[in-house]
Amino acid sequence: MIKYWWILIPLAAFLGYALKSYRTYQFQNIGEVLVRKVLTNNLARGSWHLLNNVTLQLENGTTQIDHVLVSRFGVFVIETKHYKGWIFGDEKSREWTQVIWGRKYRFQNPLHQNYRHLKAVQGLLDFLPAEQVFGMVVFTGDAEFKTNQPKNVHSLSSLLSHLRSVDQELLTENRMQFCVGRLECLRLALTRETDVEHRNNLAKR
Repeated sequence: MIKYWWILIPLAAFLGYALKSYRTYQFQNIGEVLVRKVLTNNLARGSWHLLNNVTLQLENGTTQIDHVLVSRFGVFVIETKHYKGWIFGDEKSREWTQVIWGRKYRFQNPLHQNYRHLKAVQGLLDFLPAEQVFGMVVFTGDAEFKTNQPKNVHSLSSLLSHLRSVDQELLTENRMQFCVGRLECLRLALTRETDVEHRNNLAKR
């Protein structure tokens, strides 16, 4: 056993890296998990169909969408942010600011970020009027807006309230199925290579 001690070193290093990667992945995706649970547990089946982590190929790269909710009341393209602290930002600003533990961090305006996702979905579902595809941003953490919360930005609870309040039916069941079928057909496979390619495209932009 002792003579093979050298095998344990790279094995331990690999396990440490895998655990760190898993924890990072888990943290980054906790918001998406929360949105998925809230929607699947509280919306009536048959009226809604939820697609998660949808990566689409565009002319100039890829775009990765946290959630696409297809319903009789329209198609909702959802960007998720799991943040803490104070949030400062408005609809038009290029960047928003997070203040946490006395430090400031800037991040891309998620409404602008989701606009790219929205246009991608509208382009693929070109048989629908563009106004039947809606963009939404959901903050799932303990973040608190210190400026007026922009339109189409929600917490988990207000997201659910908003969706439950929508009562104008826009899509038939057949049209819903057609939307889901096209998105499922054109989305890229969920692989590590897909994620790396998307991150490289983001870095270039």
